[in-house]
Amino acid sequence: MTEPTTGTAAAEQPLTRRAARAARRAARAASPGRTPRAGRNLPAAIGVGVFLVLLIVASLVFWKPAFVYLVAAAAVVGVWELTEALRSGRVVAPLPPVLLSVGLVPLAYYGGPDALAVGFAAAAALVLLWRSFGYPEDAARDVAGGVFIVAYVPLLAGITSLMLAQPDGVGRIITFILVTIASDTGGYAVGVLRGRTPMAPSLSPKKSWEGFAGSVATSALTGVACVTLLLDGPWWAGAVVGAVAAAFATVGDLAESAIKRDLGIKDMGSILPGHGGVMDRLDSLVVTAPVCWALLRLFV
Repeated sequence: MTEPTTGTAAAEQPLTRRAARAARRAARAASPGRTPRAGRNLPAAIGVGVFLVLLIVASLVFWKPAFVYLVAAAAVVGVWELTEALRSGRVVAPLPPVLLSVGLVPLAYYGGPDALAVGFAAAAALVLLWRSFGYPEDAARDVAGGVFIVAYVPLLAGITSLMLAQPDGVGRIITFILVTIASDTGGYAVGVLRGRTPMAPSLSPKKSWEGFAGSVATSALTGVACVTLLLDGPWWAGAVVGAVAAAFATVGDLAESAIKRDLGIKDMGSILPGHGGVMDRLDSLVVTAPVCWALLRLFV
């Protein structure tokens, strides 16, 4: 016959379970591989982000075309990453023509919008011509993938060159970059602290509507400061540029998340610690670039 559990043993069992749970929580907190709530290695992300900002500022201060070639170099890596990612989805975009299309970035700076448009048409035609010499199976899919890469990376990146080519181009580039960074930073901070309502759980579970509100507010305030101080424009134009840029930056981030989910990958690459690949940082910037270019051209 089993002896009844004594009162002391019964009291010790909940204490033991609580102690075990506390030990597990402490072990998870102390683990070096523990994933932060926002899904990033925050110190590494901050360090890489500061380095990239300093590199961009240096290129703008010392020689404006240096920024163009810096963007072109980033576009080369981005095109490579996106091409390799699409291969995992059985889309084999022709690599040589899509890499050559990075020439759209300096072409836009020296030739303007017309040159960028003609260059994009020529790059798309080159993708089609190059793929036509291969095997016929999946040709339409490969051509579509190649043209998508050209449009997504070199074409949109080339619009930054159109901004820089203006007489006050350095101020426009700084405004464009800062409102996009402010959107990302504001959304990250508010999302971590106050995020409760998922925005697109099937694409990006950590994005929340509260974080999006933080993105819009932070980016709008940054836009006001940049447009009034750097471009001598009206404050309301800065608020519009910042708010709209935040909305498009979020769309760009979600769009790349959808692509990665469809391809079954977490990041486009691993070249940037705490960020992933170059395309994981360019996703918001390339989508925001045409919006900032158009709004600054219209209002400032």
